[in-house]
Amino acid sequence: IYFIEKSFQTNFILKFCILVVFGGLLTMGILYLLGIGSTTVSIINSRVIVRSTADFLLPILIQTIAVVTILVGLGTILVTLFVSHKIAGPLHRLKKVIEKLQEGDVSEDFHIRTGDQLKDLADGFNQMIRNLRFNIQQFKDHLLVLKEKLDSISDSESVEHKRLYLSELRNIVEELNRITQRFKT
Repeated sequence: IYFIEKSFQTNFILKFCILVVFGGLLTMGILYLLGIGSTTVSIINSRVIVRSTADFLLPILIQTIAVVTILVGLGTILVTLFVSHKIAGPLHRLKKVIEKLQEGDVSEDFHIRTGDQLKDLADGFNQMIRNLRFNIQQFKDHLLVLKEKLDSISDSESVEHKRLYLSELRNIVEELNRITQRFKT
């Protein structure tokens, strides 16, 4: 499937095709203008005809530029399709990973095929996901310990044990606070 993000890829291809057509018309216009100041003598059906070089070349220019523009346009379509695919594919996958992140799912990495563009973006994005996973896991671990300590306090009858647990709870809360300080809001 080469059309992954149809609107992006279609616009990408059309812009390059317009550039090819513009280049062909510009070439034809320049050659026509350069030929206006000279004359050409030709023999057509045993008759000698004298015309400006621009008028003589115009039909040939139109045919040549039309054929070249069509051939180069087809080549441009193919090349830009493959190039846009190397961009649109990673963008499509990035969009899917972002949707999962919005749902709170940090289990998936942003994978890019060999030869695709945006490799640096993928590496940075994956590092961000790994950091999030690590911070979330630390937070979960500390919450679990916190819950266990709270359960132990309610079961304990000794005031000394309660003080010890409260001290440990403060340490855990401080660690949770350090974890949350890593995030800028």
